[in-house]
Amino acid sequence: MGGDFAPSATVKGALLALHELPQGSQIVLIGDESQIKAELQRENAAADAFDIVHAPDLIGMGEHPTKAFVKKPQSSISVGFHLLKNGLIDGFASAGNSGAMLVGAFYTVKSITGVIRPSITSILPKENGGVGLILDVGINADCKPDVLNQFAILGSLYAEHVHGITNPKVALLNIGEEEGKGNLLTQSAYSLMKDSEEFNFVGNVEGRDLFNDSADVIVCDGFTGNIVLKQAEAFYALTKKRGLQDEYFDRFNYENYGGTPILGVNGAVMIGHGISNDKAIKNMLLHTAEVIEAKLSEKIKTAFQG
Repeated sequence: MGGDFAPSATVKGALLALHELPQGSQIVLIGDESQIKAELQRENAAADAFDIVHAPDLIGMGEHPTKAFVKKPQSSISVGFHLLKNGLIDGFASAGNSGAMLVGAFYTVKSITGVIRPSITSILPKENGGVGLILDVGINADCKPDVLNQFAILGSLYAEHVHGITNPKVALLNIGEEEGKGNLLTQSAYSLMKDSEEFNFVGNVEGRDLFNDSADVIVCDGFTGNIVLKQAEAFYALTKKRGLQDEYFDRFNYENYGGTPILGVNGAVMIGHGISNDKAIKNMLLHTAEVIEAKLSEKIKTAFQG
């Protein structure tokens, strides 16, 4: 029921994903049962193609995340996390209230022991055809050096096990390449990261290196990362507005990626864009399946707990 175009876009996206998921996969639709069945009927789809779990409450995009999550236990987000916590589903994805998704993750499946701050990432399309990652992009506006060091571990594991990047190059986003550049946060983080044996640190990168092959994982605080993300989204929107057709710039379209996992929690939890259409929902579900199949949270748990 989450997202600007739910439940129509959600149901349509689930139908698209159903044909592309690995054989034996099952999609569970959580929300108002009558609305879900009405959407399936409009699409001439059989209701028994999915498991449907009734959740009549709705958390609006403007509601306070913590209050709404507690006061609306029958919302699709609350019910989804209950199912995930109890092992009744393997992964949970939503394009609904992102704050409520974060609250749900922290209060139900909880952070992996040893992880100071879970993180979310964004894809950086590389000009050579590959992909890079940047984290954090919004849930940790203020960070300490040890948190950035952990982001490097989280991002490296995600890049390797889900995106298939061997020995990913990890860099720190800074205002200069030389050691000693930047503010107190980046200087201190560099000192922690440079001797790490947990990831392949390649030093500092600058903003002009975001889309080249200097690094596979770029680490920064969530304040900086969110500005980078929104700037990239704005640039993509400008190319569309000006009628520029380019294969590379088309890779900046959020629909191609669907959503991002919350790295560092006990389970596969995926947050999608609030404006997600059916294509974005489909890709969010396919990526959720990839994260589940990679057993990413188990690999993160092993890395942090030994």
